[in-house]
Amino acid sequence: MNKLFLYSVFFLVVACTTSQSDQKNVTPSSNKQPNIILVLTDDQGFKDVGFNGSEDILTPNIDNIAKQGIVFTNGYVSHPYCSPSRAGIMTGRYQQRFGHEHNIPFAPEDDTMGTPINEVFLSHKMKEAGYNTYAIGKWHLGDHLSFLPHHRGFDKWFGFSGGHMNFWGLPQNNNRMYVQRNDTKIPASELTYLTDDFTQEALSNIKNNGDKPFFMYLSYNAPHSPDHATIEYLNKTAHIEFGKRSVYGAMIAGIDSGVGKIDALLTKMGIRDNTMIIFLSDNGGRLDAANNNPYRGHKGMLFEGGIRVPFALSWPAKLPKGKTYSEPIISLDLFATCIAAAGLESNASDALDGINLLPFLSTAKGQNTERPLFWRVANGEEYAIRKGNFKLIKSAYKNKTMLFDLEQDEMEVNDIATKHPAIVAQLLKLYENWNSELESPLWIDPHIENVKKEEANTKHIRKKSLSKKEQQYYD
Repeated sequence: MNKLFLYSVFFLVVACTTSQSDQKNVTPSSNKQPNIILVLTDDQGFKDVGFNGSEDILTPNIDNIAKQGIVFTNGYVSHPYCSPSRAGIMTGRYQQRFGHEHNIPFAPEDDTMGTPINEVFLSHKMKEAGYNTYAIGKWHLGDHLSFLPHHRGFDKWFGFSGGHMNFWGLPQNNNRMYVQRNDTKIPASELTYLTDDFTQEALSNIKNNGDKPFFMYLSYNAPHSPDHATIEYLNKTAHIEFGKRSVYGAMIAGIDSGVGKIDALLTKMGIRDNTMIIFLSDNGGRLDAANNNPYRGHKGMLFEGGIRVPFALSWPAKLPKGKTYSEPIISLDLFATCIAAAGLESNASDALDGINLLPFLSTAKGQNTERPLFWRVANGEEYAIRKGNFKLIKSAYKNKTMLFDLEQDEMEVNDIATKHPAIVAQLLKLYENWNSELESPLWIDPHIENVKKEEANTKHIRKKSLSKKEQQYYD
């Protein structure tokens, strides 16, 4: 045996025996670093992909990515809203640790309203590993120049800074928000349909990347409102009779088309096998058009429908194909996983909350670590903890604290808090310990007010359905 073979075997053994507790990262067994593409969609429902059972919205290209890799059936994001969720992905840390607990209002003049500058982004680490770095699409981590991607570790950025935008690229917010390439404003006349424009930018960067590995953050703003689509994509959902869902589905069809084009180009260039593609949504599906079945709730809620998302990862050269991983994971894990794939080691100074998933994905069997996962919204007005199969949730919608056994009750119908006071106390203690480490929000949004309005409207509609005699007993 030569020394190179022995060296490779050594690191393969290390990768298979690395513990989660110390968060040691895995050096790939080959010297060639993988390209990494993180595809993030916006407000897409759990069941609005074929690999999670969608029958009306077809996603053959996204499904093909899933078939080439691993589907996470218990894949979570760290927040039920766009901006905090993205801050968690970019830092690998619970965003409440640095005050990014709410969506950011559009504020290009405010150099305090964004993910704090001292937070290390995944893009910074990938640059450290020798990668070219590209950010494409929606940002939503601060609008001031100092917060924009090309000042946060990305070599190139093509997209818009705020939380949502029309799909024709027309400037918004008194012409202060627009599509830009780094510091250059892109005229709307040079744009077509943003989903397609973002795909084309991704293809161009891949073609012109050169010899270095690349990290690409491809953040589609679809299928977030406004409901805009092209004839090409509307034709793919003409069978859906509910108009809003038909357009919503067309927007997903645009994403699927883009993913297919990227997959085809990587294959043509001979680099697909050593490209890690990650696909997920930033939070649960929106209320009016998405399908979060079989889960309760929607975007903005800490019920499963607000935080459990379509989630898949493919790296054909290193990971199994066509597998599922059922242990709970969270989007925070992507930071540690990506830098591990790039050959970097994590240390205590990184202060990551996520873990490197590679040792557990190599066989797709996983390990039951029983690690708790946490969520907090509105400075603790709402929170949730999942440990094992049990989930404790304080809901501002329902104005109560509830306990669910997700193995027996995935829809979160049966509140068992009164039956298991010891479990409630245990989970509450875990939350209190975690919560004591967090910062107060740096800014606020109208979440609680919106929650109260939505719940009041729900109660009103339900009450109206009753006879006048029964209405007096309805609470």
